[in-house]
Amino acid sequence: MEPEAKGKDDVVAAGEGQGLGEFDAVIEQFERHLRLERDLSPHTLRAYLGDVSSLFAHMKAAGHDDVSALDVTLLRDWLGDQHQAGRSRATLARRSACARVFTAFCHRRGWLTSDPGLLLGTAKAERRLPKVLDQTEAEAVLSTQGPGDARDLRDRAMLELLYATGMRVGELCGLDVDDVDRDRRTVRVLGKGRKERTVPFGLPALQALDAWCVRGRPLWIREGSGPALFLGVRGGRIDQGTVRRVVHARLAHVEGTPDMGPHGLRHTAATHLLEGGADLRSVQEMLGHASLATTQIYTHVSIERLRAAYRQAHPRA
Repeated sequence: MEPEAKGKDDVVAAGEGQGLGEFDAVIEQFERHLRLERDLSPHTLRAYLGDVSSLFAHMKAAGHDDVSALDVTLLRDWLGDQHQAGRSRATLARRSACARVFTAFCHRRGWLTSDPGLLLGTAKAERRLPKVLDQTEAEAVLSTQGPGDARDLRDRAMLELLYATGMRVGELCGLDVDDVDRDRRTVRVLGKGRKERTVPFGLPALQALDAWCVRGRPLWIREGSGPALFLGVRGGRIDQGTVRRVVHARLAHVEGTPDMGPHGLRHTAATHLLEGGADLRSVQEMLGHASLATTQIYTHVSIERLRAAYRQAHPRA
């Protein structure tokens, strides 16, 4: 973990001999803070660094080349420009959050005399109800018969586990063989912020995992495969892009099924749990949500599905 800098002279010094301007040096140190201290995911890290680069471009266009000039007016102008450019509410909400993290970081480093991010309003991301499969569609997707080769066994096991546990695609890719407890039918998942949780799964997922581990995975193991549970055709740990392609392809085989990726299966698993009587706290723990408010969106999904069924079936709807 890097030592705390004392002032903006330290920022300039950080770029000496490297051809970095002051803004570049600030971004470099902010990147180290996010990666080493906050332990953000690679995706969030890239997004935050892009947001700060956008903010600095706005400051330069306004005639500022020093981070100490950053104030709440500049922040609001930057976000206003983003809004005028047609950025989505979700993007604006993330950039507002990034701005608050960044200004707090600069204030702690002594580069800002006060923290303008504290005066910045919170942009609310639009809460769209996620697309989910109904239980009939989920059964149709998971029961689709394939050729039974190693690829088919792997793909079937991945879909069963995604639907059974509601885990994120990155969590699935990070699984090792020893993370699965066959006797208890649980899997150890390393989630956001490196928080570990244990998630149960059912018999169909266990049977699919056993088939893959016994009849499929041994055919693809290579030197360097390591303990990865799911492998690519070259024997390395499977990547998220491959999993997404598998999910899209499997859904496309079932006529009338909405197109969605692995996150759609996560939404589907949560919705079906609530429809089956699971309580919100249990679903929150299973999904690894830090806030119960994030889990509550699935209650709205269930209510909307109930309303749709009522309108279709009730004679006085």
